[in-house]
Amino acid sequence: MTEPLVLLPGMMCDARLFAPQIAALSSDTVVICAPITRGDRMEEIASGLLDQLPHRFALAGLSMGGIVAMELLRRAPERVSRIALMDTNPLPETPQIAAAREPQIVAARSGRMLDVMREEMKPKYLAPGPGRTGVLDLVMDMAGALGPDVFVRQSRALQRRRDQQKTLRLCKVPALVLCGAHDTLCPVRRHEFMSELIPGATLRVLDNSGHLPPLEEPEKTTAALREWLTQPLVLR
Repeated sequence: MTEPLVLLPGMMCDARLFAPQIAALSSDTVVICAPITRGDRMEEIASGLLDQLPHRFALAGLSMGGIVAMELLRRAPERVSRIALMDTNPLPETPQIAAAREPQIVAARSGRMLDVMREEMKPKYLAPGPGRTGVLDLVMDMAGALGPDVFVRQSRALQRRRDQQKTLRLCKVPALVLCGAHDTLCPVRRHEFMSELIPGATLRVLDNSGHLPPLEEPEKTTAALREWLTQPLVLR
């Protein structure tokens, strides 16, 4: 695999989300972690990234990063050599969830963004275990560094996102669909559905992870990514 690997973090996360994978993979792979913080529509975020990314690249995204990855694949399939979608969702936002974001946006604008993040990222989204507190602390640090303006823009982009089922059906590159068994935000059954949409996709479910496998089970996440990166580029 000669193309660089582009990693897209989830909402209110930065490159620290993928720190274990960057450390493990960067010895033999060009690894780029691209921010998804600019723009209040998925189309705008994707367009800005395409202007900056290499001509062709392997693409892996988690949660909102996976949603942006699907938009990149839709807009420029010839530039994506392979795709990994982790703990994410190809469907548009439901009206109920879109409406629930409005008081969160108000709270973020009034200085209570970290309170919103604590409520959203409380332990129900992560697997039980001694490492959960450390992961939550890191999530809060990343959110605090990005700030409320990014929270609002990303919330708006999620509210307005499109249905990407057709994009996945048309995918013709090696695809990995990975999730944590304890993820209640993007549950296993949704990833089973996604893997069925993508021709030849590989599904990996990590038993001891919730919504953030790169931090919760870093070694297994890295191993799954390595296997995906070495899959032959076979046209289907």
